[in-house]
Amino acid sequence: MNIGLMNIEPKIQNTAYMQISYHHKLKGDTVEWYDPASQYDTIYCSSLFRFTDKSDVPTQALCGGTGFDLTTKLPFDCELDYSIYPECDRSFVWFSRGCIRNCAFCVVREKEGVIKSVDPKNLNPTGSHVVVMDNNFFANSNWKKALWQLWEWGQPVDFQGVDVRLLTHEMCQFLKVTRRYKQIKIAWDDPRQNLTGAIRELLRYIAPSNVMCYVLIGHNSTLEQDIYRIKKLRELKVSPYVMCMNRQDKHQKKFQRWVNGFAFRNVKWTAFTAPQ
Repeated sequence: MNIGLMNIEPKIQNTAYMQISYHHKLKGDTVEWYDPASQYDTIYCSSLFRFTDKSDVPTQALCGGTGFDLTTKLPFDCELDYSIYPECDRSFVWFSRGCIRNCAFCVVREKEGVIKSVDPKNLNPTGSHVVVMDNNFFANSNWKKALWQLWEWGQPVDFQGVDVRLLTHEMCQFLKVTRRYKQIKIAWDDPRQNLTGAIRELLRYIAPSNVMCYVLIGHNSTLEQDIYRIKKLRELKVSPYVMCMNRQDKHQKKFQRWVNGFAFRNVKWTAFTAPQ
């Protein structure tokens, strides 16, 4: 069989495609990136984002991923074929799926359910570091086992989801001695929660330059609350990274540019938005 993988998000290394490729190659099928001039027995299309243009996706394609819906799942669960992304220099692993929280702006709980431990898949044979994709790493009751596995692999670790509200002295100690790749990612999504104390506790173990904090705007927050969170993070010397709830909202996009472009360090918001 000839299998075509239609990549509508070329900047992303999609692990769904890696599983599809592994599964079909194991059956002796030919797998390649989709070419509209070629003939295929099956075409797959995976998307992570709802805003991605899908107008060119063939009607006969098997589609899945959050960009399409929250229910369609691969009919098989297998290892990852990293060879389809020869430029990929990392491994993607999950030690858990789901989350303990059910935030209104997030689809993880609806898509994956309550948090549960899972076995990590194979590493990239040419990868230099490990990206931990867990949505809430320390909410997993087996987080110690996961860290021991990471240490055994012996590669730097990029943590994508660390819930600063859960961190204990022991967890921070484990983070401190783990060889890390890039900054630890935390989040301050709800302006009604004051996380300065929790973040300050983390900074007793991890240098501020090694922490990045996602800041969600446009979801139950005012401009004053958004500026307050940025101000507090700056005082803590933690790098903020603004995420827009509505990518089409011009105000949100401008605020995002002010922060993520580092203008906030030298220019006040009122000056940044003043008519030229």
